Order: sequence, then structure tokens, then C-alpha cells
Amino acid sequence: MRDGVAASRVYLPAGPWRTVGEFLTGRFPYVPAQVLADRLARGDIVDAAGVPQSADHPYVPQRWLWYYREVPDEPTIPFDLPVLYRDDYLVVVDKPHFLASIPGGRHLRETALTRLRKSLDLPLLSPLHRLDRDTAGVLMFCADPAYRGAYQVLFQTHRVRKEYEAVAPVSSALPLPRTHRSRLMPVPGRFTVREVEGEANSETHIELIGQVADVGNLPDDLTVDPDGGRAVRRAARVAGLYRLTPRTGRKHQLRAHMSALGIPIHNDMFYPDLLAYPDADDYARPLQLLARAIEFVDPVTGRDRCFRSRRVLQVAAAMTGHGCPVSHAG
Repeated sequence: MRDGVAASRVYLPAGPWRTVGEFLTGRFPYVPAQVLADRLARGDIVDAAGVPQSADHPYVPQRWLWYYREVPDEPTIPFDLPVLYRDDYLVVVDKPHFLASIPGGRHLRETALTRLRKSLDLPLLSPLHRLDRDTAGVLMFCADPAYRGAYQVLFQTHRVRKEYEAVAPVSSALPLPRTHRSRLMPVPGRFTVREVEGEANSETHIELIGQVADVGNLPDDLTVDPDGGRAVRRAARVAGLYRLTPRTGRKHQLRAHMSALGIPIHNDMFYPDLLAYPDADDYARPLQLLARAIEFVDPVTGRDRCFRSRRVLQVAAAMTGHGCPVSHAG
């Protein structure tokens, strides 16, 4: 572990390579040769005993090498990650929008897991579930690997109650509250999912708990810009605050279900249509989806647990029946 970042590993199979440098150049063709050479020179690639390897080190097959992944020019996410609760077994945080839960892609150090491993000095901290990078709210980690399985069983057996809030259009044609069930499957070649025919594998209970009227910056649908030919948003006049209670935990379930019902979540770049993702995050327009609360019976202590986010979605202050103030993007 270095600065909260765990090492990755690569296996060395039998083959024609004479040196470690020769193998790595062929194994990682998209990494510039000079980058690999610099990592080797710094001792960032080691064997199972922690011995740094050099470019001209003889190639020995049927073993592992360990290395530390790098993300050049990784953007800093300028929002805090407050800890809601911590004991010997659990760490619960209030994740901001735009911060990834775990390392992946162009996000490595600026993730909840890496930040916490470093700031709390917990190198063995591991996630118990995940939130999309675009989603804010309650996120749980296991501090002791010996108890991770006990907590994960709660999620696998649907003994964790999750509650979300979302801002989306209001449709007079949509009876609420309602329970929406459907079969969600990945869209080939994309990061999204879609509803298909077949036995339902996802379920969400949806309630409308408040409304905002005459809000010009809350979009509800897409139209096409006749000049540029690109999808753009059209302002809505009525938006609602929804409570979403998922029974299952499929990828993008809440976003896909709300979109399928004709009320896509405000600022969603993926649903109903996948828009061109911006080169940089627009912190003024976070996805209006918040993991508000999580409840369960602690399998280690036997106590009833309920953790609630202190964040507030970015909606107007005078919300009928709710009274939520406007908050910052994080």
C-alpha cells in the first residue's frame, strides 16, 4: 500500500522474453516505454518478496510482479468526505457527488476508498457496496477483513434497507406511490442498462414527497438543437422530490427506472439518452440523486443501525411539504 493505493499484479507466463523490461513492454503496449522504464528505475515494480525489478532483470516465468498504477493529471475532486460513523468493524461516510467509490479508469487517488485508507490509516479498508460516482450519500466500508463476509451477506440476502432521494419531473399521468419492477440488462458497448422483456430482476418503490413549481433550471426532457444537431435540455416548470426505496441493487437501477417511467432524474447524462460526457465535471450540475439512509441489524454487535446523509439535494428552498434548502453540489 502506498498513499492509500493498493498494488496491482501481473502474472509472468512461460514465454520467449529474456528480460522483465522486454515482457512488460509487450504486456502493456499502450503504456509508453519510457513510463515503464521510469517505474522500474524508481523501484515501483517488485516481486512477491518486495524486491524491486530492473528493466534488464532476467525473466523468470510462473510468478507474479506487483506494480502501482498511475493516473496522469488526475483531477482533484474539491469536496469533503465526512465520516458519519466509525468503530472497529465499520466506517460510514457521506460521499459527495463526483467522487468515485473505488479506483477505476481515470480515478485512482481521488476516490472514497483511497482517501479513507490514507486519512484513517486503514490499509485493509474495503467497500461493502458502491455508489455511482455521480451519486452522493451514505457509503459503508469494512475496517476489519475478518468481518467483511458477515456484512456482505446482509446485502446479498436483501437485509439492508436503502432509501434514496431524487429530483425529477412531475407527471400527472403517473400514479404514485408505485412499485416498479423490470428486467434490466447491459446495453452492449455502453456503460448503461435498459429494460427488456423477461422476468424482473429489479424492483424500486417510488413516492413523490414534495414539489417545486416554476423552477427554470430544472430540466425534464430532451429536445434537439436544430443548429448543432445535439441533444439539449429544455427547462421544466414543475419538479418533484422523490423517495426511492430499492428492493434490489442492479447497476443504474434507480436512474433506469425513473427514466423508463418518463421522469428521468435531473442532470442525468446517461438516461434517457447517453449524452456526450463533458471533458471536465460541471460541479454546478450534480446528478440529483442522494443515498439518504441505510438501515440494518449489525451482524457483529446485534444492534439496529441507521445511518443518514446530512447532504441536501440542489433544489429550491420553498418545497411544498418538504422544506429542503438549496445546497452546494457536494
